[in-house]
Amino acid sequence: MRKLELHWQILIGMVAGVLFGFGMTYIEWGPSFVQDWINPFGTIFVKLLKLIAIPLILASLVKGISDLKDISKFRNIGLRTIVIYICTTVIAITIGLLLVNAIKPGNGISEETIAKLTETYSNDRGVTDKLAEASKQKDSGPLQFLEDMVPDNAFNALADNSLMLQVIFVTIFLGISMLLIGEKRAKPLKDFFDSLNDVVLKMVDLIMLTAPIAVFALLANVVVSSGDPDILLALLKYSGVVILGLMLMILFYSLVVGTFSRYNPWTFLKKMFPAQLLAFSTSSSAATLPVTMERVEEHIGVDKEISSFVLPVGATINMDGTSLYQAVAAVFIAEALKFDLTLANQLTIVLTALLASIGSAAVPGAGMVMLVIVLESIGFPPDKLAIGLALIFAVDRPLDMLRTVVNVTGDATVAMMVAKSTGSVIKPKVKNWDDNLEEVE
Repeated sequence: MRKLELHWQILIGMVAGVLFGFGMTYIEWGPSFVQDWINPFGTIFVKLLKLIAIPLILASLVKGISDLKDISKFRNIGLRTIVIYICTTVIAITIGLLLVNAIKPGNGISEETIAKLTETYSNDRGVTDKLAEASKQKDSGPLQFLEDMVPDNAFNALADNSLMLQVIFVTIFLGISMLLIGEKRAKPLKDFFDSLNDVVLKMVDLIMLTAPIAVFALLANVVVSSGDPDILLALLKYSGVVILGLMLMILFYSLVVGTFSRYNPWTFLKKMFPAQLLAFSTSSSAATLPVTMERVEEHIGVDKEISSFVLPVGATINMDGTSLYQAVAAVFIAEALKFDLTLANQLTIVLTALLASIGSAAVPGAGMVMLVIVLESIGFPPDKLAIGLALIFAVDRPLDMLRTVVNVTGDATVAMMVAKSTGSVIKPKVKNWDDNLEEVE
């Protein structure tokens, strides 16, 4: 009997989790049962993915750089990656602004709904935490993100998943230094990282065996903690604009893959489907990174020297879905709270959302922090910031799940573009968890 492919197993787990979660909402003890006995399995899965994220970046990026014979090639890869990421982010923000200005979802929000949302969420810990974090980031200097990129202790950077840019900096510095001492002297260290890379990739394969159960647990918990259905209905128009924009971005990626990379867009989306499903379930580009790298390298055929740099950098600075959401959310909040936006304000949104995406944590909820920074940049009244966040807080988690899918798909698209432009497309070679089982039996 043919084994069911992984993406179908994950999809079945997701659907079962949603149905189970809805069923549990009708039982008095259901939500607490899901949170106490089901959700921990999802949490463990996400922790395992985060556990191997930094070792994977360290091993694969060092291997990718040390395999380069010409150091100027790395410079070309880096420059192309950053330029393409900036372009796709600007396109995402522009799509968001065009849609929200055309549909105007904020005009349909009644005063009663605003009052109810404000009462429900304005003092919520999630909202207040986001405001405090945004205030801390706003007070930093214009080049703070460059300063934050360089750690004063490499081991501290490697011990914290939120310091992804520092990990990338340390790894690139190490890889380039290995190139400069010559192949003979660097060989012992290179052999170590090559072996570490193989081990971590095998860990990815093993962790993915539990993915269907994990997404069942994660989705069940999302459903039982989703909040008031009436409030969600009131924000349906706003959510629809965000979702439409995210769908247009997926279409844009498909067109780019088909025209520039000369790769079948449908095959691309099919190969990336497991990573997209995990991005949806975890709401975290960082947690999904090991799976994204595995799909891009082994299933699509992007050389490791490209994927090991482009994808970790993308998980940190490329937030196309999040940037689009910020554009829609900022204009929506301004419309709902009767704050007039000029053309200059909307151009400011483009620039600020672009800059805010660089260095933003690739974790759930980071988009809300970036949104506060965007709102403050257009002169939104500080006393209404909490109300503005409260307006969209109820639907932030499901939208966060969807925009993470776009973020991850964008990372893979750029990796394919850079690989195509540098001639680094290879024949895909899929590895399974039991490939070497006969050797150890």
